[in-house]
Amino acid sequence: MLSPFIDELARRVLVCDGAMGTMLYSKGVFVNRCFESLNLSQPDLVAEIHLGYVRAGADVVETNTFGANRIKLGSFGLSEKVRAINVAGARVARHAAREQAWVAGAIGPLGIRIEPWGKTGVDEAEEYFREQAQALLDGPVDLFILETFRDLREIGAAIAAVRGLCDLPIVAQMTIEDDGHTLDGTPPEKFGPELVRLGAHIVGVNCSVGPAPMLETIERLAETTEAPLAAQPNAGKPRNIEGRTLYLSSPEYLASYARRFIAKGVRLVGGCCGTTPEHIRQIKLAVGASTAAPARHVAGPPGAAAVEERGVAPAAREQKSRLAHAMARGKFVHLVELTPPRGHEAAATVEEARRLKIRGVDAVNVPDGPLSAARMSAISIAVLIEQQAGI
Repeated sequence: MLSPFIDELARRVLVCDGAMGTMLYSKGVFVNRCFESLNLSQPDLVAEIHLGYVRAGADVVETNTFGANRIKLGSFGLSEKVRAINVAGARVARHAAREQAWVAGAIGPLGIRIEPWGKTGVDEAEEYFREQAQALLDGPVDLFILETFRDLREIGAAIAAVRGLCDLPIVAQMTIEDDGHTLDGTPPEKFGPELVRLGAHIVGVNCSVGPAPMLETIERLAETTEAPLAAQPNAGKPRNIEGRTLYLSSPEYLASYARRFIAKGVRLVGGCCGTTPEHIRQIKLAVGASTAAPARHVAGPPGAAAVEERGVAPAAREQKSRLAHAMARGKFVHLVELTPPRGHEAAATVEEARRLKIRGVDAVNVPDGPLSAARMSAISIAVLIEQQAGI
């Protein structure tokens, strides 16, 4: 049985899943299809993707319902399937999670502009979001992730819709440009505190940009709100190469930024467009090796008292690793560099590490990409060496 999401978020950094659309496309689903309708027509395919993320170490999986509101589904002639698609999306995700991960009801923008920039009123928008949120609740879900919004008024309507139905945790994420502002020009110094005021428990950014500009935005958010932060970057900016849209940030590169996000106060980290289970696997490894920033406050509904998260005391230096223990005692330590193997066979490298340990070597260093050759991930082989050779 999983503990309550907010309690666990106070104890440790949690990892969210990655892209759904990217994975569906990689499995042969054309981009002109309604991805959300697959919850009904091909639930096994959707479940397979969820399960891939759970196996990669995701603590949170998002339902395949990002665009499952009446407006967006209407463009596919599916406006009367709002409830069925969302309930199915929650149940498919729940089945794949199997008490190993929390299920987050994913809600994205309506796909239309609301007043004063469009004809749709805020109250009308809230009703569309309420319809979707109620169906996800009936699924059920453990929390909500409202993501890829560029308009504070629209995400405010989404938060109000969810808050009017339940008190489940809400992760509210805006999408930004390279300068850290939303597509409508709102800076993080404004949208961060406003999301908390509207009733979000966790605030953050997702999509549109890669990890580097997102890190700068996270730093700015950390200075303006005490709420826990969330970051789900794309795997870099999409590039058009020979007619194909590709995301070029490697899993290791994204994981290196995950560590930086965590140091700045991020408590929920995952991926967006272009990310895969391998990106999430590497992020999970990075989270395990990172020291989190001091815990922040989880905001409750407007008017409610804030709940202070419990921080984790840093480990003493000599307790962090065998190498740290030896150095803390003043021992002269011996390190040997082991090059990652070519291909995926790690047995010979692990065996060499065992022999080095027997001969008195205290630790091994695994360089990342020596000589610019294609080799096994340095992080992956290092984990195998530690687990199987004990060094």
